[in-house]
Amino acid sequence: MTSKDSILFDVDGTLMDAVANQRRVWHEWAGRYGLDGDEVYAVALRTRPVETFAAVVPGADPAECLALLHALEDEDVRTGTYAAFDGAAELLAALPTGRWALVTSNYEHRVRGRFERTGLPLPELIVDAASVSEGKPSPVPYLRAAEILGADPAECLVIEDAPSGVRSGRAAGMTVWTVNTPTPAEGSQRHFGTLAEAAPEILARAGVRP
Repeated sequence: MTSKDSILFDVDGTLMDAVANQRRVWHEWAGRYGLDGDEVYAVALRTRPVETFAAVVPGADPAECLALLHALEDEDVRTGTYAAFDGAAELLAALPTGRWALVTSNYEHRVRGRFERTGLPLPELIVDAASVSEGKPSPVPYLRAAEILGADPAECLVIEDAPSGVRSGRAAGMTVWTVNTPTPAEGSQRHFGTLAEAAPEILARAGVRP
């Protein structure tokens, strides 16, 4: 590893605290189908939306299920309450332009909406769900980010919170650190209880001197 890695961030749970928003959206979605919100959300945490639909409403049209979910998520971006994790704004502002990116399973317009509302700096590159043929835990999203940045995957540092993201980064041949969880996800190579604790080490890996 060099001392000037490219830094690739997951968004929800890593830079942005959106757990309550995700829970609320899934509960409202479940209510539209007469389902128990807690039970649906428990499934949604483990699977991609299309797999969640198949598990909880196997007879429903997946396209209609997804359209409703997207509408609820878009409304939440406009009206929901969001908060960036402590230290996120300062960390992102200190990183060199063109040396960091967002790699998210969400869609770019929602990420931009949330960042604008919370004042977080946006990078030049966002690899979102529409940018790739396969989502996390496939390595494709992180490899795509490295390719666009012109970075060697071996010289990329991934910052994640979720097991699927950790698997994605590791499968891409990258170093993966986890933040904002009590314990690290399996495969994490270094863990920090909060993003703020990790920030100085992340900046060091990016070659930013204090």
